[in-house]
Amino acid sequence: MLTKKSQANVDMHPDSRIYVAGHRGLAGSAILRALEARGFKNLIVRTHAELDLTDAVATQAFFVQERPEFVFLAAAKVGGIHDNSSFPVDFLRENLLIQTNVFHEAWRSGVQKLLFLGSTCIYPKFAPQPIPESALLTGELESTNEAYAIAKIAGIKACEAYRRQYGTNFIAVMPTNLYGPNDNFHPEHSHVLPALIRRFHEAKRDGSSEVTLWGSGTPRREFLHSDDLADACLFLMEYYDDPEIVNVGWGRDCTIRELAELIAEVVEYDGSRTWDASKPDGTPQKLLDPSKLTRLAFFLGARPSECKADPFEASLKFVSPTPDDPSTGDGPRGEFECFIADFRGDIDRAGG
Repeated sequence: MLTKKSQANVDMHPDSRIYVAGHRGLAGSAILRALEARGFKNLIVRTHAELDLTDAVATQAFFVQERPEFVFLAAAKVGGIHDNSSFPVDFLRENLLIQTNVFHEAWRSGVQKLLFLGSTCIYPKFAPQPIPESALLTGELESTNEAYAIAKIAGIKACEAYRRQYGTNFIAVMPTNLYGPNDNFHPEHSHVLPALIRRFHEAKRDGSSEVTLWGSGTPRREFLHSDDLADACLFLMEYYDDPEIVNVGWGRDCTIRELAELIAEVVEYDGSRTWDASKPDGTPQKLLDPSKLTRLAFFLGARPSECKADPFEASLKFVSPTPDDPSTGDGPRGEFECFIADFRGDIDRAGG
């Protein structure tokens, strides 16, 4: 059911005590920026060194001391295909502990509302495309990230269970693949887009004649800027109170090969590209159906200026077939060039 804000049972205001778990990560930092931009003043954050959310005692003490009213749970152990397939126990155990501890202490301390960030990994490997929320638990998962997916599915079901048993207002949001500030550019532990940017950047910098890339390049992926996800999360925190999960995507995708060629072009790398077919491709396609979120925004009368796209226009404009306007320098390609330029600098400053 879609509900207008006047019917919702919670309302964030500038002085609300809001905890952003995982505020240094890609999604969490974007949510924190969005909250600050909206004028929220009482924001609660902790680094991993200050608070280990896998520690039940420490998590309990934190909630007792801080008493947050709203929680954005963006903290998680994340990684690419290599990490997920190599360390399944770590991804399963750590994410289950984080979720279990935060959910339980949020309930015990009387948190008014919690938003849990899931992942598209929850959906079956061969889910219908675009993927509707109803595809959850309808088929076999992708084996390379099964442990992470199971942990996230457990988080979704925990939200439902706490709501059913204790009447909590916990909601679950499924974002598509993200990119943006504070992404992870580690050569082994990053996701596909930052990994590609790093490889081509270093190849260009070092004068390498060839770049070797994982898989066949044929899988299709959808990407969303983290700031657009943050806008959606704040929107859902204010307006959505139902138990069903909500996809956050923008409904368009591209192949990994197309993405790699575009990055090579932007960084002006003219060497050869080799695809190592012995490495796994992962899920053939992951394209979300964002129509539920779009209907909610339309129902509430959101203006185009309030939503960056249809539903989020700024997301991955670089896959658009519409050419840039040469007279202005604006357009999809120009925006993505700026993104890559910014983060090429980040890679170098981090020590290559």
